[in-house]
Amino acid sequence: MTPENEFRAIFAHLGAVTAYGRRRGSRDAEGLAAEVMTIAWRRLADVPSDDPRPWLYATARNLLLEEMRKRPRTVVPDSEGFVPAPELEEIDPELRAALLALSALDREALLLVAWEDLAPAQAAKALGINATAFRVRLLRARRRLRERLDDAGSGGFAHLSMPRFDVEGP
Repeated sequence: MTPENEFRAIFAHLGAVTAYGRRRGSRDAEGLAAEVMTIAWRRLADVPSDDPRPWLYATARNLLLEEMRKRPRTVVPDSEGFVPAPELEEIDPELRAALLALSALDREALLLVAWEDLAPAQAAKALGINATAFRVRLLRARRRLRERLDDAGSGGFAHLSMPRFDVEGP
């Protein structure tokens, strides 16, 4: 396969990377996604050909962390640099509050599986940790989310219309 064809397959994920940036509070999600694609082109040999999404999300996450570090502290309204995405504003208020009450690591584990539709093994690659460690993180994040929902009086999240937070998968 030619480098152009390889990159074409990677570039097909531009929308997903843009959505990832937007959901994580990037001020310029399109610019972030463009930078990720530029890095992917320059480092084409490093991008896995079977599924580039974990690599692309890891690159986007690093760029987002850099962006967050450059922001004035007074601009970041939520803990740990998380700015709620429009999708988070539109979900059940109890679920939104429970997600925002979680640590950034717990939230990221849940959102990589639920919103980015990554299997736990893929999400582990995106975070640069092994699959077993990610599964444990995801399991604990699910428990903490459930506890927060129970504390809020929702009785769990069985009645909520929400993305999947399962731990099954490759």
